[in-house]
Order: sequence, then structure tokens, then C-alpha cells
Amino acid sequence: MTTITTINSETVSDEMSFRMSRRNRTSQSRKVQEKVFFLLLKVAAVINVAVLLSMVVYIVWNGISEVSWSFLTESPRNMMTEGGIWPCIVGTFLLAFGAMCIALPFGVGCAIWLHEYAKDGVLKNIIKLAVANLAGVPSIVFGLFGLAFFVTLCGFGISVLSGVLTLAVLTLPIIINTVEETLSQVPNAWRESSYALGASKSQTIFRVVLPAALPGLLTGAILALARAAGETSAIMFTAAVISTPHLPDSVFSAVMSLPYHIYVLTTTGTAPEVAVPIQCGTAFVLLVLVLGMNLWAIIVREKIAKNLKH
Repeated sequence: MTTITTINSETVSDEMSFRMSRRNRTSQSRKVQEKVFFLLLKVAAVINVAVLLSMVVYIVWNGISEVSWSFLTESPRNMMTEGGIWPCIVGTFLLAFGAMCIALPFGVGCAIWLHEYAKDGVLKNIIKLAVANLAGVPSIVFGLFGLAFFVTLCGFGISVLSGVLTLAVLTLPIIINTVEETLSQVPNAWRESSYALGASKSQTIFRVVLPAALPGLLTGAILALARAAGETSAIMFTAAVISTPHLPDSVFSAVMSLPYHIYVLTTTGTAPEVAVPIQCGTAFVLLVLVLGMNLWAIIVREKIAKNLKH
């Protein structure tokens, strides 16, 4: 009996040792996999940062000497090989901010309906699928849609209005996805507390949920604004022209823009020693404008977030 008990004890002990050894091997294997995975992520991040820095350095190195007061305030001359980019700056501002004025209210409204009002079902799933698909559509497709619908069918022609509407459609999915994600992060306890105090659903949304989600809403606006300011394909068929010495005097006027100006300089066959400095100078101004607009929006967002905390 004693012998059998000893054998059973040894067997159990060996089995426990085997299990612990297997767990240790599994744990070590997971740690190795985790280290390899994080190493790959770090390498990818370093590559992305290195590529970005190299692009910025190239643009600044070749374009900073071209930037001057006359370059910023004059119109292009002599087949865009002389003069400045003032009409391009004005056109970029008009297109980007015009698109935001249209897309932001519609995007926020759609996100509120999807998250706060819409019930789970076929209609909601179809709309969310459509928004997700629109976010992945190439910008050239939006440009062709704008050409067919706003320029031709609606009769707006190549104009600021056509470009603004096309960019609004392009940036709408970005705003909807960002705002809806932000709304989902507002605690449900805040909504329930508001209902318990007698507030209606609309009052809860506009007085509790939206103020809490305002920083995220501004984040969506920042992303959409940067996307709109840097677009070329979406406006090349709808709003932008190769060159014009005049600023737009109505929403039906065509405009120049910084991204399209860079594209035109690249494809018109201008000598590289003349075109490259102007291209890099224009790209440098575009980077500064986008960074400036983003920085301004981030500062406003942080101030609002601090006020909400207090």
C-alpha cells in the first residue's frame, strides 16, 4: 500500500512538473513573440518617421530659398516660372474652409443619429457600411463624381462651389467616423444622470454629450481640414485651373490651389532647375499652412478640454 501511494505521489509530482515546464515554455514563447512584435512596430515607426523627415528636409532645403514676400503676395507670371503663389493660397483656404463649413454639420449630425438615435438593424448597418466604404474610396473617384454631378448635372461648372461640395463629400466619412467614436467614449452614466434629472434625449445630447465630445469633434475637423487642404485629384476636375491672375469674385469662379499648382509644375515640362525650387517652395508653404491650421485647432481643442474639466 505504501509502495503504491509513493508511486502515485511520484507520478502526480512528475505530471505537475511537466505541466509547469510546459507553461513556462509557453510563457517564454509568448514573451519572445511579444518582443519581436514590438520590435517590428518600433522599426516600422522609425521608418515612417525617417521617410517623413527626409521629405520635409528635402522640401525645406530646396524650397526655403524660393519663399519671399513677393513669392507669397504676387500672382504667377511667365508660364508660372516667375511671380508668386498668392492666388493658390487664397484658393486653398476657400476650398478647405468651405468644405469644413458644409461637411462638419452634416458629419456631426449623421454621427449623432447613428450613435444616439438609430436602432440596430438593417438600415443602420447599411449606412455604416456605406460610410466605411466611402472612407476607402480613392480621391480621384470623388473628383470624377464631382465632375459628373456638381459640374455637369448641377451646372455649377469649374468653380469654388463645385470644389467645396466635392471636398465636403470626400471629408464627410472622416468626420462621421471620428465623431461617432468620440460619442461612444462618453460614459453612459452621464446620459442616465441627465435623464434622471428630467432632461429629454435632445437636451441630454446637446447639453451633456456634445460638450463632453467636443475635443474629439475638433479632432475630426482637424483631420478633415488637413485632408481637404492637401487634395489634388478631387479638385482638378471641379475647381482648380492651371493659372489665373485674378482672385475669385464669386462661388462660381475657378481658383488655383497649392496642391494642384505643384502638380501642374511637375507635368508641364518646365525645366527642372526652374520648376523644382518653385515646387518645393509651394510645398513648403502648403506644409506651413496645414501645420498652422492644425496647430490652431489643437490649441482651441486643448482650451475647450481644460474648460470642461474645470
